[in-house]
Amino acid sequence: MTINKAAEGQKLTITLEGRLDTTTSPDLEKELQSSLSDVTELVINISGLEYISSAGLRVLLSAQKIMNKQGEMSVTGVTEDIMEIFEVTGFSDILNIV
Repeated sequence: MTINKAAEGQKLTITLEGRLDTTTSPDLEKELQSSLSDVTELVINISGLEYISSAGLRVLLSAQKIMNKQGEMSVTGVTEDIMEIFEVTGFSDILNIV
């Protein structure tokens, strides 16, 4: 999985490509933990994501909980396959999907 970051003031955009699964989710989790301290707006672009596992969903949920306390988070570029996973798991009700 590839993680690209772009910061503009207190806004952070993270773009993911590849697979967010048990192997790669710790990388995203570490990246988020080290990057979110001064962020008030987090955008996660998953248009290049091919697959997301329960481990990946857990990382998104953790990021959402952090951002609920210090600002807002949105998920963009959701493909039809990933949206189906979000709907089945109830994440479509938890995440701000744009």
